Amino acid sequence: MPKVAILGAGAMGSGLANALVEAGWDVNLWGTWLDDHLIDAIEEGRPHPRINVVISGKVRPFRSAGLEDALDGVDVVVVSVASQGVPKVTEMALPGIAKAKALWLTSKGFMPVDGKILLLPDGIRSIAKAADVELPPIVAIAGPVKANECAAGEPTATIFGCKSRDVAVEFARAARSEHYCIEATDDEVGVEICAPMKNVYAIMLGIADGLEEKTGKPHHNLKAATFNEAVREMSILSTALGADPATAYGLPGVGDLEVTGLSGRNKVYGVRIGRGEGAKGALQAMTELEQTVEGVPALPLAISLVEQSAPQIKDRLPLLYAARQIVEEDVPDYAAVLARAVLPPKP
Repeated sequence: MPKVAILGAGAMGSGLANALVEAGWDVNLWGTWLDDHLIDAIEEGRPHPRINVVISGKVRPFRSAGLEDALDGVDVVVVSVASQGVPKVTEMALPGIAKAKALWLTSKGFMPVDGKILLLPDGIRSIAKAADVELPPIVAIAGPVKANECAAGEPTATIFGCKSRDVAVEFARAARSEHYCIEATDDEVGVEICAPMKNVYAIMLGIADGLEEKTGKPHHNLKAATFNEAVREMSILSTALGADPATAYGLPGVGDLEVTGLSGRNKVYGVRIGRGEGAKGALQAMTELEQTVEGVPALPLAISLVEQSAPQIKDRLPLLYAARQIVEEDVPDYAAVLARAVLPPKP
């Protein structure tokens, strides 16, 4: 029975814990210093507060002080915290990660390192290099996975991306179950670009839904055009950074954008903007509800990544730059800004 330590007891980490139990894994679930109330619920057998699903009694929960015990003797370590927390958790867990056969990553975002914007796996590698620690292979996990459905054993398709296809296949086979089905790829870069970018673009999809609430008229055509442009831009950016252009048209891109555009905090944030709350007001309201909108911090980092690493494609990413106008500048004519970004120009 393979053994895993999942670092982060939030929605995705807990959902993955249930999926791996179903696949026959021995699962440790470690909560950060922010997760005590989540661990309380898990230990008491109550539904997880963020996904309303009971976490299997076979999962062993650990509190923040128990990191060393949680990592003891595991085959795989999973980092499953918000992207801003990845550097600190990685540094804390490096001794255990170095002993594992693989490091899996469900976190979605970018990492600033010495003024340069890196994809999360490369950021983690830089942390390990600075500490003179040799890492095991990194497996990036992404795709259309709603944590509540995954935890409840509903049919779920995901993707494991690793620079070594053999490693991706090995762990995809080991973690697969009847309900948690995994595709393997060697396109780590493509998977890791789509994962945070789809959060940014889901905000824009939500705006179209919010406009319907505001006006009483559907904006399905606008939403469809936005979806098309988002996928196109994910593929353009991925290709510019060395990824397979087709990855954006698979589970990490089209699949994940579809599910995120139907529900989730990024979409809800966009809906709030679309119905007229304003970008800053909408974000404040969600912050007060303890609802993290990961697309917001990802947006300026994505812009910096483009301008540092692929400036030649800036003019081919109108939706990304429209998102910056709407979210960061809080423009009042957000509907017009969105429409200009996604509707085809005159031939």
